[in-house]
This record gives sequence, structure tokens and C-alpha cells, in this order.
Amino acid sequence: MDWQELTDLTRGQPFVVERVRLAGSGVAIEGQFEPPQLAQLSVDDQVFVAAFVRSHGSIKEMERTFGVSYPTVKSRLNRIAEQLDFVDTDPAPSGADVVERLRRGEISAQEALAELEGSG
Repeated sequence: MDWQELTDLTRGQPFVVERVRLAGSGVAIEGQFEPPQLAQLSVDDQVFVAAFVRSHGSIKEMERTFGVSYPTVKSRLNRIAEQLDFVDTDPAPSGADVVERLRRGEISAQEALAELEGSG
């Protein structure tokens, strides 16, 4: 069974994988594993995301591939994005980072206080 079949069977309901078997060794691991976020999308959305990646994020290419307009592609991407958790790639600076920047004169004491208050 592949992810698409599993997604069809669950009809969008949350599910937990309780057993994983390593194909090469036959070793099985039991526990409670959440499937990857992309595997939790509908089959149609998985295909759409794969096509978006293959097109290197080109909305024009997506318009041609799916025969839809720019707003339709953007709307679908936004809807899919709402279903996914994103990793913060620009986390708040640590207190030590702020103090170090203050020490080097890169920021004022007032800016340092504002950053420290914002990260707490």
C-alpha cells in the first residue's frame, strides 16, 4: 500500500502509523508515528505539490500543467500552505546574541532592550 491509497482510505481523517517494517532487514518497529505532513494531504494536493516542486515553483508552468489561471494556482497553494506547519527560519535572537551585538556597538541599548523584550 502506498501513501495515496492510505490517504484515500482515511478520507482526510487524522491517523497514526503504529508499525514500521524496514524492507531490507525485515526489522519491525512499533510505536505511534505521525505520518509526514505532506502524506497527510489529499492525493490531489500531493500531486499538486509535486508538480509545483518539479516546475521549480513556476506558477506560469502550473497554469499550463493544470489548465487553470494564476489566481487559481495561488489560491490552491495558499489553501495547502494553511494545512502545513512551517519551521521558523528566522528565529528571535538569543539574549547572548543581543548582548554581543550591543557590545560590538551594532545596536543601541534601547534596541537591545526592545529585542530582549520581544523574545521573552
